[in-house]
Amino acid sequence: MRPAQRMKNALRFVIATSEERAYARELRASGLFDRAFYTGTLPRLHRLYKMDPERHYVIYGEPLGLRPNGAFSPAAYLKHNPDVARARERPFRHYIRSGRHECRVTCDLASAEIEAGAEFPVLRVDPERPKARFAVVVHLFYIEMWEEIAAHLARQRFAFDLFVSYVKLKSHETDPRDLVLARFPEATVHAVPNHGRDIYPFLHFANAGLLDGYEAICKLHTKKSPHRVDGDTWRQALISGILGDPVRTRRRLERFVRAMDTGFWVADGQRFGGAQWWGSNVERTRSLLDRIEVPMDVRTLAFPAGSIYWLKPTVLRLLKGLELGPADFEPEAQQLDGTTAHAVERALGYMCRAAGLSILQASELDTQEIAPPPPRPAFVTAFYLPQFHPVAENDLWWGKGFTEWSGVARGRPNFRGHRQPVLPTDLGFYDLRVTEVMAEQARMAASAGIDAFCVYHYWFDGRRLLEQPLDRLLERPEIDFPFYLCWANESWRRNWDGLSGEVLMPQSYAPGFAAACARDVARYMHDPRYQRVDGTRPRFVIYRPDDMPRPEAAVEEMRRTWREEGLGEVELGAVLFHVEGESPVPEGLFDFWVEMPPHGLVGREAYLCGGPGGNRMHAAVTPGFRGLAYDYTSVARRSVSADYMKALPRNTIAGVMPSWDNTARRGTAAHIAYGANPGTFRAWLSALSRTRLTRSYRGELWINAWNEWAEKAMLEPCQQYGSSALEVLAEFCAAPESAGS
Repeated sequence: MRPAQRMKNALRFVIATSEERAYARELRASGLFDRAFYTGTLPRLHRLYKMDPERHYVIYGEPLGLRPNGAFSPAAYLKHNPDVARARERPFRHYIRSGRHECRVTCDLASAEIEAGAEFPVLRVDPERPKARFAVVVHLFYIEMWEEIAAHLARQRFAFDLFVSYVKLKSHETDPRDLVLARFPEATVHAVPNHGRDIYPFLHFANAGLLDGYEAICKLHTKKSPHRVDGDTWRQALISGILGDPVRTRRRLERFVRAMDTGFWVADGQRFGGAQWWGSNVERTRSLLDRIEVPMDVRTLAFPAGSIYWLKPTVLRLLKGLELGPADFEPEAQQLDGTTAHAVERALGYMCRAAGLSILQASELDTQEIAPPPPRPAFVTAFYLPQFHPVAENDLWWGKGFTEWSGVARGRPNFRGHRQPVLPTDLGFYDLRVTEVMAEQARMAASAGIDAFCVYHYWFDGRRLLEQPLDRLLERPEIDFPFYLCWANESWRRNWDGLSGEVLMPQSYAPGFAAACARDVARYMHDPRYQRVDGTRPRFVIYRPDDMPRPEAAVEEMRRTWREEGLGEVELGAVLFHVEGESPVPEGLFDFWVEMPPHGLVGREAYLCGGPGGNRMHAAVTPGFRGLAYDYTSVARRSVSADYMKALPRNTIAGVMPSWDNTARRGTAAHIAYGANPGTFRAWLSALSRTRLTRSYRGELWINAWNEWAEKAMLEPCQQYGSSALEVLAEFCAAPESAGS
């Protein structure tokens, strides 16, 4: 536009007529004009007009057919309401004054050109199909733009697996599937309904597991953006920013993968920030984030805009954790704001931040300093619960057939978005009397970088409980199950599930208990699968050493007995518990201490509900809840704080937990670590790896736990997050050639 014309337009804006000024005031008073949306459709709008976008709409926007909010189209309103057109009324003013009360149609309905009867296909993962390092996912609505996208893809210099969804129109002369396969014969291509925009078709691939195992995923769609005056230019900039020059794109992609704390790569200018971008999506976004326990501060919105980007697996895991299906998305009516798809777009930024990840723009990948990967632990242990099989004592105390699963299935939500019950997937409701289950557990653990299970050993003055899994394992030498023992030397009480403190099985420490216990475990130590972490000494852990009378004498008696049993010296450790027992433990008595989150890590500042600060929960609490909720991320921060680390014994093994929630045992009296998900677990592991491993005893890492299902402290695959916890752990603990990213 020529300078003279720009000056003329500005003058026209300044000296608007009284009628135009009145209409602009009416827009402001109505609350229906969305400033952020309107200015967002005009990215090059001069700052003069941004000072009063309502006046700009009245003078220029409405005559051009621009939308005042995501749900109102002036042209569509006149088309569907011919009486307004005949009266030559301003469409949006008519809607404000009467149309909204009459439920008038405000935008074009879904095109009649769309083929009826399409359904989302049932997808299956082919485990035999080889995977490339990267995946590209494309959604085609405007099929005429396929050649533009295909050209970008064809010139790239990295291998990728292609997944394409498309909406079939009656006007298509050639099936889009054939067009895609003509260029990319190995692509996975499916017709889908016009439902959930480009977002749900992407999630449909993700939820089925087709996008698992890739180092990074590129998401594209035929973004025409007819509501923007620069729609074509915007789309081309979005795509070129992530799939531009092939040499530069390959270089950026490798840097993106190596940047461990990056979640998204977007085109320049597509990291949107600021509350002005909320539109009408606040509450819907909050509801989505509640599903994965991610708090939302409306003042700190930042997200990857345009729905065209590269993303990392951590973000994908959280997206899958939303468990969104077709019913969560509205019927398509060409809405431009306020839908589940728009809320998902904004939720992505909060997911990124919760996981400690950043959103990088394209040019930043050229200059961003890539930190070296953190050190990997020298040895990784996970606590292991053998409770998953019936025993006579549990039948008597809790009812016939009771196992850990009995309580797990009874969990009920304690707050909005609370995922209870927490149920297993891959291994199902297993019975540990079936020793093959332990073989599969060991295989899964090894793939994630876990070196051994520390199995709880229940011994009460000569009486064993829950011993069948390990005893049967000793009879199956061919099963590779690396383990060592932790004597769980607490009395069993009925308050285990929040009931009375009645003692069910006492730990009385009768004379000679230490030698008797040591002799009992010696047979396990002689098994070749029993771990000697330092290569020489069998390892043994005591859960509550200060519960033992005269701990120093007891430990000496144990060590002497093991020498008599031909085991030589034993590497002896103890758990750092948050409640001190009656018998102080002398310094240096144990070779090492085990950190066991959340014990000792919940500071006053962490409490969200039930603590000294009252109810500060981000999500509404169920009436009758009388337990405790604390912030998972606060616990994680405390674990790497200088003051906390300074107070630890010198020979402490650093510990971490994937989550904690004993609702299944204690119901409304539960203790819950709010905000635990694969993203925050990853953030904790990242911080711990960079700050604690070099100080941890022999560089080891300890995890609480492998399978404490009733406390939601488990790494095993579950319904909401699948195998995400194991994949996150593998990133920091598995050998580089076997670790996923």
